[in-house]
Amino acid sequence: MGFDTSDDAAVYRLNEDTAIITTADFITPPLDDPFLFGQIAAANSISDVYAMGGRPITCLNLASFPSKKLPAEILHEIISGALSKITESGAILAGGHTIDDEEPKFGLSVTGIAHPDKIWKNSESKPGDSLILTKPIGSGVIFNANLKKRVSQQAFDECVNIITTLNKAAAEVMSGFDIHAATDITGFGLAGHAFEMAKGSGLALHICVDKLPIMSEAIEMYEKGVTTGVNKFNRELVEPYMKFEKQLTPAQREILVDPQTSGGLLVAVSEADEGKLLAALRDAGVKDANIIGSVQPLDKDGYLIIS
Repeated sequence: MGFDTSDDAAVYRLNEDTAIITTADFITPPLDDPFLFGQIAAANSISDVYAMGGRPITCLNLASFPSKKLPAEILHEIISGALSKITESGAILAGGHTIDDEEPKFGLSVTGIAHPDKIWKNSESKPGDSLILTKPIGSGVIFNANLKKRVSQQAFDECVNIITTLNKAAAEVMSGFDIHAATDITGFGLAGHAFEMAKGSGLALHICVDKLPIMSEAIEMYEKGVTTGVNKFNRELVEPYMKFEKQLTPAQREILVDPQTSGGLLVAVSEADEGKLLAALRDAGVKDANIIGSVQPLDKDGYLIIS
């Protein structure tokens, strides 16, 4: 798999039993704590392997660091945070590369493995499938609101806890089910990544806004006028392909295009499996997982039907 359907990672078959999954991602700091920054960046990078149905095995640091402005101890803390999540995932840190830059940036190049017949694509949804999302959305606006000191400490801490949580438990549970299609929700927001899934499958995704798991105070921040610099781009990307079956508030429309960092997995499974999978996810501690919609045949209304 390569670029054709906007999948989350590339896959290269080594033999009949093993395929390697390869991906890379890095981000700028969404908060001041270097250890948490490392954890968030690592969880975000590793997530693409989970989104393909794989198991991460090795990681390489990708670091830009202003060594003339910040002490080396900060870089050490960033890498320590990343290492904690790499180790939690079961992978190893095998090295990496650092350059001098004006602004800190950090992420990982990640290699994973999977059986070639068990790779999850984002393009094989089937009509009648149910859509399950494993994490709440809203981290983009929460982080911007925190910079403006508009969001409560409780809501911010909850957001950080969500995005530093690996998608490992969710992926491991899902490996026991027939997952028809999968992706993780990151920079393009829920609507953007759902659009990629719908377009790749040649089908329409029906999403019920009232069933979406949403981070505390995210809607409230949009109602107070807080947004992100990415919302406009994400909205322009998907709006021509969306149909709204009911009147949404401006804040509800914005949450659909809120850019996520280390977001949850969005998967399509048969309707017969939806209840069993949801129960298994919650039993495994993926408490915010919820059924948010369904997959339907494509018609003139567009790829995304929002109700």
